Amino acid sequence: MGVDYYKVLGVDRSAKDDDLKKSYRKLAMKWHPDKNPNNKKEAEAKFKQISEAYEVLSDQQKRAVYDQYGEEGLKGQVPPPGAGGFGGAEGGPSSFRFNPRSADDIFAEFFGFSSPFGGMGGGTRSGSRFPGGIGGMFRDDLFGSSFSGGEGGASMYTQQPRKQAPIENRLPCSLEDLYKGTTKKMKISREIVDANGKSTSVEEILTIDIKPGWKKGTKITFPEKGNEVPNIIAADIVFIIDEKPHDVFTREGNDLVTSQKISLVEALTGYTARLTTLDGRSLTIPINSSVIHPGYVEVVPREGMPMPKDPSRKGNIRIKFDIRFPTRLTTEQKAGIKRLLAP
Repeated sequence: MGVDYYKVLGVDRSAKDDDLKKSYRKLAMKWHPDKNPNNKKEAEAKFKQISEAYEVLSDQQKRAVYDQYGEEGLKGQVPPPGAGGFGGAEGGPSSFRFNPRSADDIFAEFFGFSSPFGGMGGGTRSGSRFPGGIGGMFRDDLFGSSFSGGEGGASMYTQQPRKQAPIENRLPCSLEDLYKGTTKKMKISREIVDANGKSTSVEEILTIDIKPGWKKGTKITFPEKGNEVPNIIAADIVFIIDEKPHDVFTREGNDLVTSQKISLVEALTGYTARLTTLDGRSLTIPINSSVIHPGYVEVVPREGMPMPKDPSRKGNIRIKFDIRFPTRLTTEQKAGIKRLLAP
């Protein structure tokens, strides 16, 4: 049979039109000579064979001849009998003859534009004419970021597809969320464009896994989830973590800072601080060994925020104190304090 076109395209003999298109699209993109500057000769041979296989199998008449008589019969080397053939004099041999078209012409017809190049203004390969340009039809994920070809490997297109600017959204999170970690689901509505250029509105759910210890300003990116526009790469959607104000704590790095009001008597004679942690535990912190002076800070180790790279490690809680001084003292109180505090 010569070349096995079904094997070339990687499809079975019962393959439908959609199967052929899917396989040709994938293989033609992979083996286009200008995608393979380092093994151009091999790529050109495979690209030509892939194109020829697609041309035969996607045409009902050519496929029927190929299935019955193989490549030789298809190309006229073994003329099929006229009785069941496709033309020819009655009772005589068929004159059906297959002359493969240019691989570039098949490629251009399949993808709906005249050339994967831009600015050529004339023929470049197999006698094909390529007056048109890329026009943004190819995206980087199809041909890579530097689709090039021609003499010396110089760039052959004049314009890469432009990407829309990222769409940024604040994502407010409570300190409890950032302490324990959580999952948030965001519903978005976006426009998508099908192969025929028709725009359709769809809704999608984006799942954001917030890890313990994440900080304000952390960015979560969903690539190309913005509205699709022909010839332009869709924008990334970016969520930026923000911290909601908390009633008790403020965050400084990996530490949690809080302030408690105490009386002068408590500052001088001892005080017990009580706190509820962000995961709901009650802490009792006696402060008896020191005088709580203005600017004093009590440090509670390893009760702060988890460290993003190692959540098993935590920062500290730092307790600051707002000491309430009495507004007035009687003569007797002043005399008593002097007696007690005199050196």
